[in-house]
Amino acid sequence: MGAREVGLPDTVGASGLPDRVTIWEVGPRDGLQNEAEVVPVATKLEFLDRLADAGGTVLEATSFVHPRWVPQLADAEELLAGLVKRPGVSYPVLVPNERGLERALRAGVEHVAIFASATETFARRNLNRSLDEQFAMFDPVVARAKAEGLAVRGYVSMCFGDPWEGAVPREQVVGVGKRLLDMGCDQLSLGDTIGVATPGQVTALLAGFDGVDRLAVHFHDTYGQALANTLAAMQSGVRTIDASAGGLGGCPYAESATGNLATEDLVWMLDGLGVGHGVDLDKLADTSAWMAERLGRPSPSRVVRALRG
Repeated sequence: MGAREVGLPDTVGASGLPDRVTIWEVGPRDGLQNEAEVVPVATKLEFLDRLADAGGTVLEATSFVHPRWVPQLADAEELLAGLVKRPGVSYPVLVPNERGLERALRAGVEHVAIFASATETFARRNLNRSLDEQFAMFDPVVARAKAEGLAVRGYVSMCFGDPWEGAVPREQVVGVGKRLLDMGCDQLSLGDTIGVATPGQVTALLAGFDGVDRLAVHFHDTYGQALANTLAAMQSGVRTIDASAGGLGGCPYAESATGNLATEDLVWMLDGLGVGHGVDLDKLADTSAWMAERLGRPSPSRVVRALRG
Protein backbone atom coordinates (compact mmCIF):
# COMPACT_ATOMS: atom_id res chain seq x y z
CA MET A 1 0.00 0.00 0.00
CA GLY A 2 1.56 3.32 -1.05
CA ALA A 3 1.55 6.57 0.85
CA ARG A 4 -0.81 8.23 -1.61
CA GLU A 5 -3.30 5.40 -1.27
CA VAL A 6 -3.80 6.08 2.42
CA GLY A 7 -3.45 9.85 2.07
CA LEU A 8 -0.92 12.24 3.49
CA PRO A 9 -1.57 14.27 6.64
CA ASP A 10 -3.76 17.34 6.42
CA THR A 11 -1.63 20.46 6.62
CA VAL A 12 -2.36 22.61 9.64
CA GLY A 13 0.41 25.04 10.42
CA ALA A 14 1.55 26.20 13.82
CA SER A 15 3.00 29.51 14.89
CA GLY A 16 6.66 30.00 15.65
CA LEU A 17 8.01 27.45 13.18
CA PRO A 18 10.49 27.96 10.32
CA ASP A 19 9.08 27.93 6.79
CA ARG A 20 11.63 25.34 5.74
CA VAL A 21 14.20 23.02 7.32
CA THR A 22 17.17 20.99 6.10
CA ILE A 23 17.05 17.28 6.83
CA TRP A 24 20.56 15.99 7.50
CA GLU A 25 20.30 12.31 6.57
CA VAL A 26 22.55 10.16 8.76
CA GLY A 27 21.31 6.69 7.82
CA PRO A 28 24.21 5.71 5.53
CA ARG A 29 26.74 6.52 8.25
CA ASP A 30 25.22 6.61 11.73
CA GLY A 31 22.62 4.02 10.81
CA LEU A 32 24.72 1.41 9.06
CA GLN A 33 27.68 1.66 11.45
CA ASN A 34 25.55 -0.04 14.10
CA GLU A 35 24.72 -3.08 11.99
CA ALA A 36 26.05 -6.42 13.19
CA GLU A 37 26.96 -7.41 9.63
CA VAL A 38 28.84 -5.33 7.08
CA VAL A 39 26.52 -4.06 4.35
CA PRO A 40 28.04 -4.53 0.85
CA VAL A 41 29.39 -1.42 -0.86
CA ALA A 42 27.03 -1.89 -3.79
CA THR A 43 24.05 -1.81 -1.42
CA LYS A 44 25.38 1.31 0.31
CA LEU A 45 25.81 3.06 -3.03
CA GLU A 46 22.29 2.18 -4.11
CA PHE A 47 21.02 3.39 -0.73
CA LEU A 48 22.69 6.77 -1.30
CA ASP A 49 21.29 6.97 -4.84
CA ARG A 50 17.79 6.17 -3.63
CA LEU A 51 18.02 8.79 -0.89
CA ALA A 52 19.11 11.38 -3.47
CA ASP A 53 16.22 10.32 -5.74
CA ALA A 54 13.88 10.91 -2.81
CA GLY A 55 15.08 14.50 -2.54
CA GLY A 56 17.74 14.26 0.14
CA THR A 57 20.23 17.11 -0.14
CA VAL A 58 22.58 16.26 2.75
CA LEU A 59 23.53 12.58 2.91
CA GLU A 60 26.17 11.68 5.47
CA ALA A 61 27.96 9.02 3.48
CA THR A 62 30.51 7.26 5.67
CA SER A 63 33.20 7.60 8.32
CA PHE A 64 36.99 7.57 8.29
CA VAL A 65 37.24 6.17 11.80
CA HIS A 66 39.87 3.43 12.08
CA PRO A 67 38.44 0.21 10.56
CA ARG A 68 39.24 -1.71 13.73
CA TRP A 69 36.78 0.43 15.70
CA VAL A 70 34.03 0.62 13.06
CA PRO A 71 34.51 -2.33 10.68
CA GLN A 72 31.09 -1.68 9.12
CA LEU A 73 32.55 1.46 7.50
CA ALA A 74 36.02 0.15 6.69
CA ASP A 75 35.13 0.47 3.01
CA ALA A 76 34.98 4.28 3.07
CA GLU A 77 37.54 4.77 0.27
CA GLU A 78 35.87 2.16 -1.93
CA LEU A 79 32.46 3.69 -1.32
CA LEU A 80 33.53 7.22 -2.23
CA ALA A 81 35.44 5.99 -5.28
CA GLY A 82 32.22 4.42 -6.57
CA LEU A 83 29.90 7.27 -5.60
CA VAL A 84 28.40 9.31 -8.43
CA LYS A 85 27.65 12.59 -6.71
CA ARG A 86 24.43 14.35 -7.57
CA PRO A 87 24.40 18.08 -8.29
CA GLY A 88 23.04 19.97 -5.31
CA VAL A 89 23.66 17.09 -2.89
CA SER A 90 26.28 17.23 -0.13
CA TYR A 91 27.97 14.02 1.07
CA PRO A 92 29.64 14.77 4.44
CA VAL A 93 31.91 12.21 6.11
CA LEU A 94 32.95 11.78 9.73
CA VAL A 95 36.65 12.21 10.56
CA PRO A 96 37.90 11.52 14.11
CA ASN A 97 41.43 12.91 13.85
CA GLU A 98 44.16 14.10 11.49
CA ARG A 99 44.70 10.63 10.05
CA GLY A 100 41.02 10.35 9.24
CA LEU A 101 41.04 13.78 7.64
CA GLU A 102 44.04 12.87 5.51
CA ARG A 103 42.18 9.80 4.21
CA ALA A 104 39.11 11.92 3.54
CA LEU A 105 41.11 14.53 1.63
CA ARG A 106 42.66 11.86 -0.57
CA ALA A 107 39.12 10.64 -1.30
CA GLY A 108 38.14 14.12 -2.50
CA VAL A 109 35.53 15.01 0.12
CA GLU A 110 34.18 18.53 0.45
CA HIS A 111 32.44 18.35 3.83
CA VAL A 112 33.61 16.71 7.06
CA ALA A 113 32.36 16.31 10.63
CA ILE A 114 34.15 15.82 13.92
CA PHE A 115 32.64 14.09 16.95
CA ALA A 116 33.10 15.57 20.44
CA SER A 117 31.74 14.70 23.87
CA ALA A 118 29.95 16.90 26.37
CA THR A 119 31.02 14.67 29.27
CA GLU A 120 34.30 13.53 30.79
CA THR A 121 33.48 9.82 30.92
CA PHE A 122 32.29 9.52 27.33
CA ALA A 123 35.29 11.53 26.09
CA ARG A 124 37.61 9.06 27.79
CA ARG A 125 35.70 5.98 26.66
CA ASN A 126 35.03 7.08 23.09
CA LEU A 127 37.99 9.34 22.29
CA ASN A 128 40.62 8.21 24.80
CA ARG A 129 40.93 11.85 25.82
CA SER A 130 39.72 13.94 28.73
CA LEU A 131 36.94 16.44 28.19
CA ASP A 132 39.51 19.19 27.83
CA GLU A 133 42.12 17.18 25.92
CA GLN A 134 39.70 16.41 23.09
CA PHE A 135 39.99 19.95 21.78
CA ALA A 136 43.72 19.57 21.19
CA MET A 137 42.86 16.64 18.92
CA PHE A 138 40.18 18.53 17.01
CA ASP A 139 41.94 21.87 16.55
CA PRO A 140 44.41 20.78 13.84
CA VAL A 141 41.66 18.80 12.09
CA VAL A 142 39.39 21.82 11.83
CA ALA A 143 42.24 24.16 10.90
CA ARG A 144 43.46 21.88 8.10
CA ALA A 145 39.95 21.22 6.82
CA LYS A 146 39.17 24.93 6.67
CA ALA A 147 42.50 25.65 4.98
CA GLU A 148 41.58 23.06 2.34
CA GLY A 149 38.24 24.81 1.75
CA LEU A 150 36.09 22.13 3.40
CA ALA A 151 32.90 22.76 5.35
CA VAL A 152 33.14 21.45 8.92
CA ARG A 153 30.40 20.24 11.24
CA GLY A 154 30.92 19.54 14.93
CA TYR A 155 28.89 16.88 16.70
CA VAL A 156 28.48 17.04 20.47
CA SER A 157 27.32 13.80 22.07
CA MET A 158 25.70 13.21 25.49
CA CYS A 159 24.13 16.66 25.55
CA PHE A 160 21.19 15.71 27.76
CA GLY A 161 22.25 12.64 29.68
CA ASP A 162 25.19 10.31 30.13
CA PRO A 163 24.80 6.64 31.16
CA TRP A 164 27.71 6.96 33.62
CA GLU A 165 27.34 10.54 34.83
CA GLY A 166 23.59 11.04 34.66
CA ALA A 167 22.18 14.48 33.88
CA VAL A 168 24.63 16.76 32.06
CA PRO A 169 24.85 20.41 33.18
CA ARG A 170 23.64 22.70 30.40
CA GLU A 171 26.51 25.12 30.89
CA GLN A 172 28.94 22.26 30.29
CA VAL A 173 27.29 21.39 26.97
CA VAL A 174 27.22 25.03 25.92
CA GLY A 175 30.87 25.41 26.84
CA VAL A 176 31.90 22.47 24.65
CA GLY A 177 29.71 23.67 21.79
CA LYS A 178 31.01 27.21 21.87
CA ARG A 179 34.61 26.00 21.83
CA LEU A 180 33.92 24.01 18.68
CA LEU A 181 32.23 26.98 17.01
CA ASP A 182 35.07 29.28 18.03
CA MET A 183 37.50 26.70 16.64
CA GLY A 184 35.94 27.17 13.21
CA CYS A 185 33.08 24.67 12.91
CA ASP A 186 30.45 25.96 10.52
CA GLN A 187 27.67 24.06 12.25
CA LEU A 188 27.11 22.33 15.58
CA SER A 189 24.84 19.30 15.98
CA LEU A 190 23.63 18.73 19.55
CA GLY A 191 23.06 15.04 20.18
CA ASP A 192 20.77 13.26 22.61
CA THR A 193 22.92 10.15 22.38
CA ILE A 194 20.90 7.98 24.75
CA GLY A 195 17.51 9.47 23.95
CA VAL A 196 16.59 10.79 27.40
CA ALA A 197 15.80 14.44 26.57
CA THR A 198 12.38 16.02 26.90
CA PRO A 199 11.15 19.21 25.17
CA GLY A 200 11.73 21.53 28.11
CA GLN A 201 15.36 20.45 28.32
CA VAL A 202 15.79 21.08 24.61
CA THR A 203 14.40 24.60 24.83
CA ALA A 204 16.53 25.40 27.85
CA LEU A 205 19.75 24.12 26.27
CA LEU A 206 19.22 26.02 23.02
CA ALA A 207 18.59 29.21 25.00
CA GLY A 208 22.12 28.91 26.39
CA PHE A 209 23.66 29.61 22.99
CA ASP A 210 24.04 33.01 21.34
CA GLY A 211 21.44 32.27 18.68
CA VAL A 212 20.62 29.03 16.87
CA ASP A 213 21.55 29.87 13.27
CA ARG A 214 24.49 27.45 13.33
CA LEU A 215 22.84 24.78 15.47
CA ALA A 216 21.34 21.45 14.47
CA VAL A 217 19.74 18.73 16.59
CA HIS A 218 20.23 14.97 16.63
CA PHE A 219 17.72 12.96 18.66
CA HIS A 220 17.46 9.28 19.48
CA ASP A 221 14.01 7.88 20.17
CA THR A 222 14.79 5.61 23.12
CA TYR A 223 11.90 6.97 25.20
CA GLY A 224 9.68 8.09 22.33
CA GLN A 225 10.56 11.77 22.67
CA ALA A 226 12.45 12.43 19.42
CA LEU A 227 9.61 14.10 17.49
CA ALA A 228 8.49 16.16 20.48
CA ASN A 229 12.07 17.27 21.03
CA THR A 230 12.42 18.14 17.35
CA LEU A 231 9.30 20.27 17.46
CA ALA A 232 10.65 22.10 20.51
CA ALA A 233 13.92 22.74 18.68
CA MET A 234 12.08 24.08 15.64
CA GLN A 235 10.03 26.38 17.86
CA SER A 236 13.36 27.70 19.14
CA GLY A 237 14.41 28.46 15.56
CA VAL A 238 16.55 25.43 14.65
CA ARG A 239 16.46 24.76 10.91
CA THR A 240 18.65 21.67 10.51
CA ILE A 241 17.45 18.32 11.82
CA ASP A 242 19.36 15.05 11.78
CA ALA A 243 17.36 11.93 10.96
CA SER A 244 17.95 8.40 9.71
CA ALA A 245 15.97 6.75 6.91
CA GLY A 246 13.82 4.00 8.36
CA GLY A 247 15.06 4.78 11.87
CA LEU A 248 18.33 2.93 11.24
CA GLY A 249 20.91 3.03 13.98
CA GLY A 250 20.88 2.59 17.70
CA CYS A 251 22.65 3.50 20.87
CA PRO A 252 24.95 0.95 22.49
CA TYR A 253 24.88 2.90 25.75
CA ALA A 254 21.20 2.60 26.65
CA GLU A 255 19.02 -0.46 27.02
CA SER A 256 15.97 -0.55 24.73
CA ALA A 257 17.39 2.20 22.54
CA THR A 258 15.38 2.34 19.34
CA GLY A 259 17.80 4.29 17.26
CA ASN A 260 17.75 7.61 15.51
CA LEU A 261 14.71 9.68 14.72
CA ALA A 262 13.29 8.10 11.56
CA THR A 263 13.36 10.44 8.58
CA GLU A 264 9.89 9.28 7.48
CA ASP A 265 8.41 10.06 10.90
CA LEU A 266 9.99 13.50 10.73
CA VAL A 267 8.72 14.12 7.18
CA TRP A 268 5.17 13.12 8.17
CA MET A 269 5.21 15.69 10.97
CA LEU A 270 6.74 18.40 8.78
CA ASP A 271 4.17 17.78 6.04
CA GLY A 272 1.38 18.07 8.57
CA LEU A 273 2.80 21.35 9.85
CA GLY A 274 3.37 22.77 6.37
CA VAL A 275 7.13 23.08 6.92
CA GLY A 276 9.08 22.64 3.68
CA HIS A 277 11.89 20.09 3.39
CA GLY A 278 12.08 18.80 -0.21
CA VAL A 279 11.87 15.07 0.53
CA ASP A 280 9.38 12.81 -1.25
CA LEU A 281 7.81 10.63 1.46
CA ASP A 282 6.64 7.97 -0.98
CA LYS A 283 10.12 7.43 -2.44
CA LEU A 284 11.73 7.61 0.97
CA ALA A 285 9.40 4.95 2.41
CA ASP A 286 10.14 2.74 -0.58
CA THR A 287 13.86 3.19 0.07
CA SER A 288 13.60 2.27 3.73
CA ALA A 289 11.42 -0.75 2.99
CA TRP A 290 14.00 -1.84 0.40
CA MET A 291 16.83 -1.47 2.94
CA ALA A 292 14.86 -3.29 5.63
CA GLU A 293 14.58 -6.27 3.28
CA ARG A 294 18.33 -6.30 2.80
CA LEU A 295 18.93 -6.10 6.53
CA GLY A 296 16.44 -8.90 7.12
CA ARG A 297 14.16 -7.15 9.61
CA PRO A 298 11.24 -4.70 9.66
CA SER A 299 11.94 -0.99 9.61
CA PRO A 300 11.78 0.65 13.05
CA SER A 301 10.02 3.67 11.51
CA ARG A 302 6.34 3.81 12.42
CA VAL A 303 5.52 5.69 9.24
CA VAL A 304 7.30 3.11 7.08
CA ARG A 305 5.40 0.33 8.83
CA ALA A 306 2.11 2.19 8.39
CA LEU A 307 2.69 2.92 4.71
CA ARG A 308 4.50 -0.21 3.61
CA GLY A 309 3.46 -2.90 6.11
